[in-house]
Formats: sequence, C-alpha cells, structure tokens
Amino acid sequence: MTDPTQDLHCLQDPSQAYAAVQAAGPVRPVPAGSGGRPGYLVTGYAEAREALGDARLSKDTAAYFSGKGSRRRLHPAVAHTMLASDPPQHTRLRKLVTKAFTTGAVAELRPYIARVTNELLDQRRAGEPFDFVAGLAVPLPVIVICELLGVPEADRSDVQRWSAELFAAGKPDVIDTASHAMADYMTGLIAAKRRDPGSSLLDRLISARDGGDRLSEEELVALAVLLLVAGHETTASALGNAVLALLKHPAALNRLRAYPDEIPAALDELLRFDSSMSTATFRFTTEAITLGGTAIPTGVPVLVALGAANRDPARFPASDQLDLDRDAAAHLAFGHGIHRCVGAPLAKAEMEIAIRSLLARFPGIRLAQPPGELRWRRTRLIRGLESLPVLT
Repeated sequence: MTDPTQDLHCLQDPSQAYAAVQAAGPVRPVPAGSGGRPGYLVTGYAEAREALGDARLSKDTAAYFSGKGSRRRLHPAVAHTMLASDPPQHTRLRKLVTKAFTTGAVAELRPYIARVTNELLDQRRAGEPFDFVAGLAVPLPVIVICELLGVPEADRSDVQRWSAELFAAGKPDVIDTASHAMADYMTGLIAAKRRDPGSSLLDRLISARDGGDRLSEEELVALAVLLLVAGHETTASALGNAVLALLKHPAALNRLRAYPDEIPAALDELLRFDSSMSTATFRFTTEAITLGGTAIPTGVPVLVALGAANRDPARFPASDQLDLDRDAAAHLAFGHGIHRCVGAPLAKAEMEIAIRSLLARFPGIRLAQPPGELRWRRTRLIRGLESLPVLT
C-alpha cells in the first residue's frame, strides 16, 4: 500500500505532511501502491502505541503472503527474520540476543565506541567540509556491530553496501539481489566460525544452536542478517537526523555543548523530533479490530507511521518544536511492545558518545550548506540523510 509519509516533500520537511495525514484521522484506509495491497495507515500516537502492542496484529509475513503469488525472490533469511515472527517463535529468538544489548553489556562497549568515534573524527581534513554522514554516522555503527558479530574488517564495506541496498525504495530487484548476497555471506561466515571459533556474539549464537537450543540453521542465518542490518542502518540515520536538528537549533546545540551531561536525556527528544524509522515494519490483522474508532477487517496490512505518531500534538504539545526540556521518553522511535528495538541501548550509547565527542572537539561546528539543499535517502521505512556537510 502507498505511504503518504514517504513522499519527497515529506522527506525534506515532514511537519506539514504529518499534519496533513493526521488531519484525515489517526487511522484511515490507504489505497494500494504499485503491485501492493490496500490497507490502513496509523498516524495518531495513542493509536500507534496500541497497534504496536496488539497481538491481533501479526508480523508473520510468511503466513500473510503464502499463496498470494508474490513475484519477489527475497532470501528467506531476510524475509523471515525475528522481526517477521510472532510468539512463541519470536519470544525464543529474542531471548537469545537480548542479553547482548543490556545496559550492562553496552556499558562494556563504551570505551571501544569512544575510541572508534575519535579515530573517525581524526580523519577529517582541516579547513574542508566534513560529511558527518559518510565520515561518522554511517561507519561508527557499522564498525561496532561488525566487531560484535566478528565480521572481518576487509568484508565490512560489502556488508554496508548490501545493507543499504536492502532499503532501496522502488527497486525490488536490487533488494532481492542484496538479500541473497547478505545471506550467502553470513552463511559462509558462520561456516568459517564453526571451523575456527571465536568469542563474538555470532560465535555465541552458533554455540547456542549447536548446544541444542533449537535454533535451526535457517534461524541462525536470519538472526545474523537481522542483527547486522538492524544494528547500524537505523542508528546511522538517527545520528544524522539528531545532529542536523541541533545544527538547525543553535540554542539547543549551545546548551548541550555547555552541559554535555544533558546529552543522554536530550536523546529522547531528538529521537522523537526526527525519527529514523519513519514507519514500523509490516503488520496485518488476524481478526477484525477497531482502532481509533475505525473498523479494520481481518487479513489486511496495517502501517504504523512512527514519525507521524511522534509528531502527534495530542501527545506532544508543540510537537514541531525541538524542546530539550520535554519529557519524550515515551517516544516510539524504537517501537513499542514485544518488538521494541532490542538494540536501543546500543544505539543510544553510540549517539551519545558521537554527539559528545563532536561538540567537544568542534565547538564551532555549523552547516556547510542551507538545510533546504540537503538530500534525503529514498528508502523504505527509514528516514535518513544522504549526506550532511559541516564546517568544523
């Protein structure tokens, strides 16, 4: 189905587009897109939160598309990840990876994240514009998640390229090809780690499966692909969006520069203000439901617009203003319910350390071009900048 929150105007300035779709009601039917199916769009905050926690909205894409004659050739490891499953399968898979992203586990990673951040910032050339996206926002989470999973440094550029291609809007063949490249690579990496075990998160998942934890080979590859892709795509976009928001709001920028210990608390408002996940992943009704006063029949897709919900003035007054004093902890940028992003603690740690280092090292940082000239990636689900040139 079509997503009006993903048109070009919305990518450049989402506030008016979000207001327009919300004016039509917090839940409304939307027509089918090219080759798609009609469904329902949720833009209200209360309704989005309810939908994300409603067990009658299934994420089992295999069940939904079975027998519908899809021409797509996504690799099963990409099509059938933990994100595309329901309990009890989802519960079992999530339990295996949650402990790797606890607050304590992430705290142990902070020195490594700080070191990588400063090494990347050291590569900037004095006197020249620095592309914050290409120079830090993208490589930082890529390096961290690849290190966690034990992906060799020589392979990381390929992994990054395939991951970006998986989110290419309107290019199903590119997406499908990338899905096979990524899955084939992870299959080979798992085989290599079985021959020569290490101590990475991927090694631990392999041990859990081989130790009789009921992880099938397909589930193991799917988990590896999901962690690799989800572990950096959304964080990279969120980091770029957050720094742009600060550069466009000098008072907020100056405040965090003067009081860097406020950065962790400010992250919730920055994530709310410009969510990197514009829409949640696929859901469909397993029975008829009523959401926001709208009756939704069984067996239809429901698209939850996280970016729009985070700008709902009914939940966040003056929602189009960046307010670092706002209590935005209940934002939906990481989702909600049993599918809330398992890597949220790691993402917030990477964002905090990157912003802290950036403001400390470059107190005069400013945009190198007008905000209206910045270009946004044309992707499915994710809202992020193609580049963010800054002067330091």
